[in-house]
Amino acid sequence: MNVDYRLAFDLAPVGLAVSRNRVMVDCNRQLCEMFSASRELLLGQSFQVLYPSAIEFERTGSRIAPILNRHGTYSDERIMKRASGETFWCHVTGRALNPAAPHEVGIWSLKT
Repeated sequence: MNVDYRLAFDLAPVGLAVSRNRVMVDCNRQLCEMFSASRELLLGQSFQVLYPSAIEFERTGSRIAPILNRHGTYSDERIMKRASGETFWCHVTGRALNPAAPHEVGIWSLKT
């Protein structure tokens, strides 16, 4: 049986995103639904648009970088923001493809 990995990514039951230097380069349908935003609106945008504030975006990035650097993975619960401005709790798990440069390329899963 051939597996269509693109279809699996798009239809995964959790929000998925691929990032380069904290900019979304790909995301799936569930992530778009979770944040009430279209894929076109999110791609090419900094993850900052999903945070309640720029300060929280910077604080989180500073906090997770050393952990990603050491372990290659990171997970936490945090408040995120939908396109409407509504905030909600979100479980975020990420993997750095290059732990020596943790924000270079990452794979992220998000669920409410």
